[in-house]
Amino acid sequence: RSTPKGSPTYRRLNSSRTPRREARSGAGGTQWFRSNRVVYWLLLITLWAYLGFYVQSRWAHGHKKEEFLGFNGGPRDKLVDAEQNTRRDLLTDDSLVAVNNITNKTQVHVDRKIDVILAKKGNGFTSRKKRSKRRRRNLPKVRDKLKAKTNTANSDAEGQELEILQKNSTFGLLVGPFGSLEDRVLEWSPEKRSGTCDRKGDFARLVWSRRLVLVFHELSMTGAPISMMELATELLSCGATVSAVVLSKKGGLMSELARRRIKVIEDRADLSFKTAMKADLVIAGSAVCASWIDQYIAHFPAGGSQIAWWIMENRREYFDRSKLVLHRVKMLIFLSELQSKQWLTWCQEENIKLRSQPALVPLAVNDELAFVAGFPCSLNTPSASSVKMLEKRQLLRDAARKEMGLTENDMLVISLSSINAGKGQLFLLESADLAMNEDPLQTGSEVKKSLDIRQDQSSLSVKHHLRGLHQKSRNLDVSSTNLRLFTSVNTTNAVSINGTHRRKMYDSKGAQEQALKILIGSVGSKSNKIPYVKEILSFLSQHAKLSESVLWTPATTHVASLYSAADVYVMNSQGLGETFGRVTVEAMAFGLPVLGTDGGGTKEIVEHNVTGLLHPMGHPGTRVLAENLRFLLKNPNARKQMGMEGRKMVERKYLKRHMYKRFVEVLTKCMRSK
Repeated sequence: RSTPKGSPTYRRLNSSRTPRREARSGAGGTQWFRSNRVVYWLLLITLWAYLGFYVQSRWAHGHKKEEFLGFNGGPRDKLVDAEQNTRRDLLTDDSLVAVNNITNKTQVHVDRKIDVILAKKGNGFTSRKKRSKRRRRNLPKVRDKLKAKTNTANSDAEGQELEILQKNSTFGLLVGPFGSLEDRVLEWSPEKRSGTCDRKGDFARLVWSRRLVLVFHELSMTGAPISMMELATELLSCGATVSAVVLSKKGGLMSELARRRIKVIEDRADLSFKTAMKADLVIAGSAVCASWIDQYIAHFPAGGSQIAWWIMENRREYFDRSKLVLHRVKMLIFLSELQSKQWLTWCQEENIKLRSQPALVPLAVNDELAFVAGFPCSLNTPSASSVKMLEKRQLLRDAARKEMGLTENDMLVISLSSINAGKGQLFLLESADLAMNEDPLQTGSEVKKSLDIRQDQSSLSVKHHLRGLHQKSRNLDVSSTNLRLFTSVNTTNAVSINGTHRRKMYDSKGAQEQALKILIGSVGSKSNKIPYVKEILSFLSQHAKLSESVLWTPATTHVASLYSAADVYVMNSQGLGETFGRVTVEAMAFGLPVLGTDGGGTKEIVEHNVTGLLHPMGHPGTRVLAENLRFLLKNPNARKQMGMEGRKMVERKYLKRHMYKRFVEVLTKCMRSK
């Protein structure tokens, strides 16, 4: 205390208490930084380099020069307005999609919110020539005019088909769609679901935070595009980043992609290639994607090692258009054993050596349909259990049949597919006409002899099958009396078909026989063939009795009401048969017996005399199909039993968990490691 405050000793002992000293020590760091200018310039150079790399990256990855950072001398607001004006309105009314199916119209709505996420489109060409500002400004208008002409032509074709179906009542009745009916009766809508991913499963663990590109060959409401759309939805719900490349906007699924928040890349060239280069895996969903794969590999030679090609066709023409790039992709994925064997045989004939062994990933019933069908799934809640959904499905059946004008005595046979010769709708109508005809089916002795042989074999196989069912199934709602009645009625049918007397319209119990009704789906689909539709309508105009029993329904994704209202499903694909038959397993999930052609994937799915009945292809199969229709028409117990066996098969093999379990193997082998 006696030491003066200004002395050196006092300052040394009390340096921490001196404010002036503290100020000096705080300013020392700043003074050191100012004195070392090298550090200051290194920091500036680092920031400048980072900014340069950022600008170069944004510039090189497909953004328009005139849009990026407001270049080209115009304000940013004008660029945003121009970008909004060139966007197409992709949202359409579900009723217009189902009835008219005109979804490619390009409308200009600046203030309307677009739900689908569109990547910015590039120039559309890879030319390096500079266009003038006037040509660049007028280019969107020219494209809009060309697209409008194309859409007008497509609309005229669709309108022609609808006009043919509606201008004469003798062609049948147009019913549906039933989307609003489903939402009202089931008190549930697919729009409300946020995802059905099993977060604890291996599939979710593999795709979490991964980037995938899915290549659609078109957007029609057929098996391949719908399967790819559902795969994209599942990937999104599991935490993956998904981009869709659409090679053709043909079809009505664009609004559905928008509802599911699936990002669609408009550009099919440079932008899609750059997006695929940064992806962990590219999944192409059709053999038609061969041209895109070829161009992508030419643009990025190492890109083939990250492509899994999910081929869903089984005709030679598709193999011929894809054989040049089959050996360049990482893995081929097929739907059925027969399809895999067929393509491998073609590869051997052409001396094509694949990079790896193909994988099998059959299609499955999605959770939305499984939920309505009454299977336990991720959409079940305490208020919407599987038992509760079975009750609601019965209500949906009654409501849909009432809207169709059907009674309990009507057996509704449905066939939901695009209307073309490969699907065999005309053969189905010929068989239905034979089944409803009271006269004997055969007049020639050779045909009669062959049919007698088949009937004897069919009766014997049914007897053996029923005996086995009676021994092994205790919980089936079919008693031994019903089994004996089932066998005796089948034998009676064989005698009445091959006899010379007229068939009576009463079954063995004396009750009035059910009436046959045929429902043909996908009116207005982009995959329909107008000449084939005209051929069908010409056939109906010559068979007035048959035309009274024919119903038509528009192309739609709301098919739960159709399956619920139906009693039998027909898969009548011709040629090599159906590749797999997604609708086949969906119908089996709803407890419908399937009458299918004896070939392709249908032969693998449908077990003859157990889950359905098989018949030959072509004209020889029409008479056999007529027999099968008449047999199920007279035997409701047989329909019920086959439907129950079909549901059991779906529960064992064809639910969503089975398909994604197989996908895990594909992802493990093909996906780029982190």
